[in-house]
Amino acid sequence: MSVETLTQLILQYRYWILVPLSLAEGPVVAFVAGTLASVGLFDIYFLAVFFFMRDMGLDGVYYAAGYFGGRTKFAERMLTKIGITDDHLERVRTLWDKRPGMTMLIGKLSYGIASAFIVVAGMIRMPLRDFFGYGALVAVLEYGSLLFAGYFLGASFGGSAANVINNAQYAIGIAAIIISIYYLVSWRVRGEFLKEDKEIEETPV
Repeated sequence: MSVETLTQLILQYRYWILVPLSLAEGPVVAFVAGTLASVGLFDIYFLAVFFFMRDMGLDGVYYAAGYFGGRTKFAERMLTKIGITDDHLERVRTLWDKRPGMTMLIGKLSYGIASAFIVVAGMIRMPLRDFFGYGALVAVLEYGSLLFAGYFLGASFGGSAANVINNAQYAIGIAAIIISIYYLVSWRVRGEFLKEDKEIEETPV
């Protein structure tokens, strides 16, 4: 779904559309909603709490899927996304043990494999305190940055709904560039994670 379409939907339905859209395109929706919050169409504090709870809730669901259904077809599909097979799950556990914070950051920001990564955390029985602790830090960093960037963009157009709407084509263009950069960085992060995972796989146990 394009940034322009998302913006139109959010403008039309506002709070009512946040839940379904955020489940599909959380980072993009956060950025656009932050832009609109700068002109009073959303409460920025509500958005901060909403996206934090959204992220932590999804993490919990995927973690539970890995923890309780680690041998199901669903878990196998998640593993396939990041190239992890049963024969080196223990080596992935080593990655969590050595650098849990960085591993959580890399995993959650890796666009396209974040959900699969969390399923693996459940499968290897990562302690819940560590899992949600590091997950919360990453959620604050990721969505705090996106909301702030969106809010700053909206404010730069004059701080009124009329100005933002009148300059919607520019706002959407800038948003598209920023989101593209975000996905590019996510793609790079994903490559780094897979590279490190491969190195761990090749290290003798």
